[in-house]
Amino acid sequence: MALEMRDTCERCAVSLTADGPASLCSYECTFCPDCTEAMAATCPNRGGELVPRPRRRA
Repeated sequence: MALEMRDTCERCAVSLTADGPASLCSYECTFCPDCTEAMAATCPNRGGELVPRPRRRA
């Protein structure tokens, strides 16, 4: 099963690039760095830890 690389932050809707910084939880909820920091790296949807999303090569 492949990781879904979402292209927008679920909190503020800012665009995210596949090779740029973003965080996600184990359910693939995806957030920009600013929102991740504002939420203390905790997913607001399920309460799990937000970790850096792996980057894909262009």
